[in-house]
Amino acid sequence: MHHHRVMISAAVVAAAIGFVPTAAQAADQPAERKGSVSAQVESAKAAAAKSAVFHSPAERTVRTTAEAAATPQAAGAAKDNTALAVDLRASATTARGISLASQVTTGVDTPVRVDIDWGDGKTDTEHVTRTKLLTSEHTFAEVGKHKVTVTLTDRNNNVTATNSVEVQSLGSKFTPHTPTRLLDTRAGIGGSNRPVTPYGVTRVKVGGNSGIPADVTAVALNVTVVSPRSAGHITAYPSGAVQPTTSNVNFVAGQTVPNMTIVPVGADGYVELANRSYGDVDLLADVTGYFSRSATAGGYTSLDPFRIADSRTGQGTWGQVAGQSTFDLQVAGNGSIPASGVTAVALNVTATAPRGAGHLTVFPSGQAAPDTSNVNFKAGQTIANSVIVPVGPDGRISVRNGAWDPADVVVDVVGYYSPGSKASYIPTQPTRLHDSRKYDFPVQGQDFRWLPLADGDPTVTAFVLNTTVTDTRGSGHLTVAPDPYTWAERESGTAPDPTPPNSSNLNWTKGETVPNLVQASTGTTGVIDFWNRGWDQTHLVVDMFGFYEKG
Repeated sequence: MHHHRVMISAAVVAAAIGFVPTAAQAADQPAERKGSVSAQVESAKAAAAKSAVFHSPAERTVRTTAEAAATPQAAGAAKDNTALAVDLRASATTARGISLASQVTTGVDTPVRVDIDWGDGKTDTEHVTRTKLLTSEHTFAEVGKHKVTVTLTDRNNNVTATNSVEVQSLGSKFTPHTPTRLLDTRAGIGGSNRPVTPYGVTRVKVGGNSGIPADVTAVALNVTVVSPRSAGHITAYPSGAVQPTTSNVNFVAGQTVPNMTIVPVGADGYVELANRSYGDVDLLADVTGYFSRSATAGGYTSLDPFRIADSRTGQGTWGQVAGQSTFDLQVAGNGSIPASGVTAVALNVTATAPRGAGHLTVFPSGQAAPDTSNVNFKAGQTIANSVIVPVGPDGRISVRNGAWDPADVVVDVVGYYSPGSKASYIPTQPTRLHDSRKYDFPVQGQDFRWLPLADGDPTVTAFVLNTTVTDTRGSGHLTVAPDPYTWAERESGTAPDPTPPNSSNLNWTKGETVPNLVQASTGTTGVIDFWNRGWDQTHLVVDMFGFYEKG
């Protein structure tokens, strides 16, 4: 018994000074994971692509004779090859790529030239001699709408036939937004002045609200649960969609807890928040940016997580941040972040060892602190939240401790948005990729679970995931990072354990269920590691909400 107590004491001391022992060899992955994660990702990507299909039937083909070209009012059917026409059907293949199926119909066996004008200054030419289906692939330089025009030319019969189809890219780019509250059921902001009832739903107006365009595709919302009457979770999803079974914010009775979400916006401009609990709950929703198919918006660059502030060690700011005080952090030019052109930064912000209850607010430098919160905490709690925040004109961000008492603050960078960044965002239906409870296969202490999310697909640079730990046996934190080894190397057992970065994505104590949004880089292999940095086992749940693609 005495020996057991000594081991616990040594572990606590090691954790306090930041020492981490050599990680145990990662245990075999559960059988259900092998191959199934990649299949689920591909299925979700295929479903997203099906939402972007465009059609212009052959009946819309406009035919003219060569002689009548100078006098459009006299244009009419040619004497020969009156069947000349083209049916156009386009579908999205990647963030900026489409596949065009051109069903060419011709009534005679004479050469027909097929010219494809992609609407972006690029053209392709093919030739057919009879009715044929042509399939063409194209990648646009930018996201947005494009008019694709196909022209058939039959010189032998002096006739041309033209049809066009408007296509829209699958990918979206990010526009930062000054942190703004869109919903507060306590104060009537957003149209509701009462708590959300048990298993009830509240709607958040996004498109056309607070300067956000009506055609917004997805929104970055910080959703906060306030004073719930019972344990449960909140599910965020686009208006008009079937309510998914995934969760975005988990809570227990009386807890105030935030979580960042990136959620698709319904065709009517709304997002819906479902209260999946047996008690009333107040909800807040703060916007920090949105995604649209505007070519002028910013793409995303994912990074291996790195730390830019830790008040415990004097990095970024020295000592605990005093209550009601603010400190600035240089983002532009820090680490792998460019010195200019950065519009927003993706962070993980952690409050630890606070002397009292309160919240942290992260906002662009040079502005007054908004009436929003990013991380809510109680005395003594360690809690993290994902944050997307605009960068001030001087390349800095500000962090304010809204509590009356001091707290330590840790800030990790996971990526940034800029006009020069190539990856655009594709939302998917919420998809559960991994649940270690299914086969009772928890992640052991100081061990990791690896998932091949983008194996063999270098165009996918990051995934938007909601990671949740539950049935925690002790305190700890989760670190999510790309694996330097491939799926094949991991499967063969030849790959050594990687070194986890000095960053954290979520923190927990014994018995807690804690979620957090993670924008996880795929690195060079497409395999992502989920490290249990605690000393005791925990169950892990991973839900996918979208991905960034540079193709």
